[in-house]
Amino acid sequence: MQKILVGMSGGIDSSVAAYLLKKQGYEVQGVTMSVWKEGHKFSGDVTKDACFSPNKKAEIEKTREICEKLGIKHTVLDISDLYESIVLKNFRDEYMNGRTPNPCIWCNQKIKFGAMVDYAREAGLEFDYFATGHYARIENLDGRYCLERGLDPFKDQSYFLYRLSQKQLSGIMFPLGSMKKTDVREIDVELGFHPQGMTESQDFYSGSYSDLLDVEPKVGNIVDCDGKVLGKHNGIWNYTIGQRKGLGVSAPKPLYVISLNVQKNEVVVGYEDKTVNTVVRASNLNWVSIDGISGTLHASAKIRSTGTPVVCDVYMDSMDRLCAHFDTPVKAATCGQSLVVYDGDKVLCGGIIEEVE
Repeated sequence: MQKILVGMSGGIDSSVAAYLLKKQGYEVQGVTMSVWKEGHKFSGDVTKDACFSPNKKAEIEKTREICEKLGIKHTVLDISDLYESIVLKNFRDEYMNGRTPNPCIWCNQKIKFGAMVDYAREAGLEFDYFATGHYARIENLDGRYCLERGLDPFKDQSYFLYRLSQKQLSGIMFPLGSMKKTDVREIDVELGFHPQGMTESQDFYSGSYSDLLDVEPKVGNIVDCDGKVLGKHNGIWNYTIGQRKGLGVSAPKPLYVISLNVQKNEVVVGYEDKTVNTVVRASNLNWVSIDGISGTLHASAKIRSTGTPVVCDVYMDSMDRLCAHFDTPVKAATCGQSLVVYDGDKVLCGGIIEEVE
């Protein structure tokens, strides 16, 4: 009998994933990673659920309760030091450099499907595969592990998983990948794990990002695309590309954040027509369902987790960066986020956005 270790958060998806795997005859055990350190600065609502939150004690207790109902072993692994040095450090560094990171992507590659699996083996847990409640699929085609979009288009999480390596994909199971969320919820309610209609949060953090940055305000100018000063800001890290609300400046038409100038400590704003991009370049690449691109490939790509992939031509530029030239302009492509390329449902490759036009 194969042994499966299931990453569990106490939520609906991971709980049902564990149940389904046990029902299929696997020997299942649950594991939860603890990433929150007591005494960490926090200004948000402690009752709100998020990936990085002081609410983790309640989450761990809920997970333990579900594992008891399933009759499976549950282990908690403290990965808070590594989470701080990898995920939170990247988060801080990117924001301080005028970029907008995606900590969930970094966490999946480095922590959830990386360090946590290693820590589990070091702790003596024996398992053949690691499973989670993500909505994505894995297919082995002629020895290459291909990552594919989840069957439910409203829950597909392949964008967040594009940085997984071939080694990682070879040891992973996604039991919910071919299911719809509505069906998963029905199973959850039938089992009595959670109340019907329970809301779920997929936020990274439920407090103010300033808690994590731990930086003093730095006053600078908000300027238009011609350099005219329109107002003041207290730190460029408080803004993201494409942001419209909360700018604190007035204009005949709505203004959007166009760029963040770290050297001048300026937030550059403009009208909506300045937010569109046709070319997006990315580096720090990960090849998933293919091992490279030669020439130009007609595909589609996403520049953020929401929405559907947009048709584009993809090629490598002279600096070995992944370049996507979109047929239809995309809005507010943001440095620090990820460009993920698809062929139908298959994730071909992806990288961190470095430059947009």
